[in-house]
Amino acid sequence: MTNDFDLYDTDTLPPATKAQDAEKAPELVYGSAEEFLHEQLLPTYVRSVTGKSAKWCIEWYFHPEAVSRVAALWRAWEHLRLDPATGMSVWWKDHADHHMRVLLDPQGPFYNCDMKEHREPELLEPRIAPKGWFQDARLL
Repeated sequence: MTNDFDLYDTDTLPPATKAQDAEKAPELVYGSAEEFLHEQLLPTYVRSVTGKSAKWCIEWYFHPEAVSRVAALWRAWEHLRLDPATGMSVWWKDHADHHMRVLLDPQGPFYNCDMKEHREPELLEPRIAPKGWFQDARLL
C-alpha cells in the first residue's frame, strides 16, 4: 500500500476512505494551514518571543518542519473542534502545547532566525546506511 499524502502539502486533504465517502465530511473552518496560523493559532497562543526563551521566524514558511507542524495543528484542530466535550482541551494539551513548545524552542527549527530576518538553517547531513540494514517495508 502506498501513501500519497505529503506532509508538506498543506492545502490538499488526505485521500478519503470509503467510510468517509459514504458520509459528507464536515466543512473546514480554515482553508489552509496559513489561514489557521494567522486567524486562530497565533492570536490565541500569545507568548513573549525575545530570542532567549522563545524564537520565531518571520518567514516561518521557509522551514519544512514548521510548515508540517502548523499543518498538523490545523488538521488536529479541525477534527477536535467537532468534539463538544473535551475536543479543545485535547487539542491544547496534546497538540498545541506540544508543537508550539518545539517550534518556539531556541534550539528548534527557527534557531538561526530572529523576528526580523530569516536565515537558512544548516540541514542535518546523514550518511546512507550500509546496504541491507533497512528493508523496504513496501516489499515485505
